[in-house]
Amino acid sequence: MNGIMIQGTSSGAGKTFIVAGLCRLFSDKGIHICPFKSQNMSNNSALTHDGLEIASAQALQAQAARLIPEAFMNPILLKPQSDHSSQIILNGKIYADSNPNYREFTQTAGINAVREALAHIAKNFEAVIIEGAGSPAEVNLNHSEIVNMRIAREANVPVLLVADVDRGGSLAAVAGTLALLGDDRERVKGIIFNMFRGDIGLFTDAVKWTENYTGVKVLGVVPFVKGVKIPEEDSLIRRGAEKSSEHEIFTPAAIDDSFDEIARVLSDSLDIDYVLRLIHREGTMPQQI
Repeated sequence: MNGIMIQGTSSGAGKTFIVAGLCRLFSDKGIHICPFKSQNMSNNSALTHDGLEIASAQALQAQAARLIPEAFMNPILLKPQSDHSSQIILNGKIYADSNPNYREFTQTAGINAVREALAHIAKNFEAVIIEGAGSPAEVNLNHSEIVNMRIAREANVPVLLVADVDRGGSLAAVAGTLALLGDDRERVKGIIFNMFRGDIGLFTDAVKWTENYTGVKVLGVVPFVKGVKIPEEDSLIRRGAEKSSEHEIFTPAAIDDSFDEIARVLSDSLDIDYVLRLIHREGTMPQQI
């Protein structure tokens, strides 16, 4: 299927932010684009028009793409109940309040729901932007995960790797992540450095080093953006030292303006033509769906 997957070197790298911005950017270009995250872990959820429950991040990404949020955009939602258990929402409905055999679930009902959702998107949309979770380099989870490289293979899409400059160690995070991906390393077609503060020109040598060391193209350096008016959920917005007031009201107009601003920043910061070529790559990779 046509599309890309956004993965991160860690949680909080800004994957959700990048996906939302690209959804608005490509929607503005007339592309019928769909956001997707196979599995999200969050107690922040939203109801679809037909009463189904998905992560609020995917609901916001749908709005960014100018779509009505639907359950197929986030077929698995894990709502933590304690340090050791989570409620499982499958296709928008409660599947289990606690599942001690979660790994078995991922390889049966879970992956089946993901495949059905991807097939629906492939049939009804021009392209997909898939969001991963955490890091794809957690090698201890490779045999059971259904949210990172397993999904990139299922959808047969190239991957863009996002690293958070603001928290430090982004070069090591990129190099280390790529070193641990095994055969999946070849699927990574671009690197995005996110949340950079200050003079981006000072990061030029870091970009050159990264490309020379990894052999992977750096698509750009996204600056640290303040002032966007979007409710916080997972890593959607970690944009400034000031934290949003719990009483802050996020109006539809303010949220929509924020999506426009994020899209503008990504358009100015990234090689969008290259991203579009990755998305529309007919004949370059065999279809699996």
